[in-house]
Amino acid sequence: MAVHVHAARRFAAQLLGEEKATSADGVVDRLLAVQAQDPRAFRLAIRARTVDGVPAADVDAALNEGRLVVSWFNRGTLHLVSRDDYWWLHELTTPQLVTSINSRLRRLGVDAAAAERGVAAVERALADGPLTRAELREHVAAADVRTEGQALVHVLFLATLRGLIVRGPMRGREQAVVLVRDWLGAPPKFDRGRAMAELARRYVRGHPYGGDRDLARWARLPLGEVRRGLADARVEPESARPAPLPPPMLLGAFEPVLLGWRDRSWILPDAVQAQRLVTDNGIFRPFLLVDGMAAGTWKLTGGKVTLAPFRDLTDDVMAQLQADAAAVEAFGLI
Repeated sequence: MAVHVHAARRFAAQLLGEEKATSADGVVDRLLAVQAQDPRAFRLAIRARTVDGVPAADVDAALNEGRLVVSWFNRGTLHLVSRDDYWWLHELTTPQLVTSINSRLRRLGVDAAAAERGVAAVERALADGPLTRAELREHVAAADVRTEGQALVHVLFLATLRGLIVRGPMRGREQAVVLVRDWLGAPPKFDRGRAMAELARRYVRGHPYGGDRDLARWARLPLGEVRRGLADARVEPESARPAPLPPPMLLGAFEPVLLGWRDRSWILPDAVQAQRLVTDNGIFRPFLLVDGMAAGTWKLTGGKVTLAPFRDLTDDVMAQLQADAAAVEAFGLI
């Protein structure tokens, strides 16, 4: 019974229960940072957490208006965050990534001098407005910097870590890159202690029963600093308030409810099935949620959803999943 109560509270805090947000901004405010290397995935995360599943066009509008941005934060992974949370998250979670990125650039054939030329070329090119990655490739290559393979991505990563660029408005089916100073303005004064306490407070709000080690792994920050942040935030233990489990639904790839806790056995109790959802190379597949547990996978091909349950499901559950599949098809994914 306790496991059920804990799971229900986790779903509720993640806006997957009865309470829903009314906008993409509301979802991101609750979750703080939504993993975003897959454009479909973060849109689906917002769909599942909003009243009537706000259309994908509403998510794009928030990006186009600068209310939401995508950048590298926790774990060196792209995340969707609100403009108000960009600066303190950037200052808190990215400095420790610089050494590894410089090393990776050298292995890709981009030495320190070339990396500097590449960052400078990106900054100059964006002075005239947003550009796509393909457009930036031409400018970086013109500066005699390698762009093959992952080299360009890591040059952009380095410029991002320096607080120069961020992914902002949509340009067709692609998110364009912009200068932070043009898109978000000047950075406010940064207080690391206050930022750590805010991270702790916001994490616990969206991740009941998450402990210090869960937060340290989620944000990839030192455990000692995380513990100080939790103490400074004065976060009260989560009470086991009654909450229903979510109805049967489709959740997307890199689903936040799988990423916020180290232990996923409460939602992925079967080890073999868990491996079908979370692969060894770090891919989190879209899945079916039934009775608070993963119950299968699904995919969207040619605008049509195909369901692949792990076991036989009742007609009523299948009807609910099919209805949610139709909502996904109507959502307007790019």
